[in-house]
Amino acid sequence: MPEYTLAEVQKHNDNKSTWIVIHNNVYDVTNFLNEHPGGEEVLLEQAGKDGSEAFEDVGHSNDAREMMVKYKIGEIVESERRPVKDRPVDWTASKNDDSSQSSFKTWIVPVSLGILATLLYRFIFQAQP
Repeated sequence: MPEYTLAEVQKHNDNKSTWIVIHNNVYDVTNFLNEHPGGEEVLLEQAGKDGSEAFEDVGHSNDAREMMVKYKIGEIVESERRPVKDRPVDWTASKNDDSSQSSFKTWIVPVSLGILATLLYRFIFQAQP
């Protein structure tokens, strides 16, 4: 994999050539500008820079991280690399398969409220002579 200096990356900071550093990896996202869900402006703000913090702040999905692979063109030279922080924990993903339990929780409240409403309706309107 080719290695680049931060100075080399800084030269690619417009919509004709857009390179971004994320976790010491260099990505050429020029062809992705029009496809980026957040708009090309977001990528152009980070063009020629280390966008690791901005990338993590947005909380990109695993799918987005997998898409990045095809845009990777190299890495930052060893002497200019920054420490990579651990990726934040994805609290939305469960390690255990609790799909049956979570689906139970999603329908139990509406069903309970429906039963309660039916009982109240019958009690109020059936109790009158």
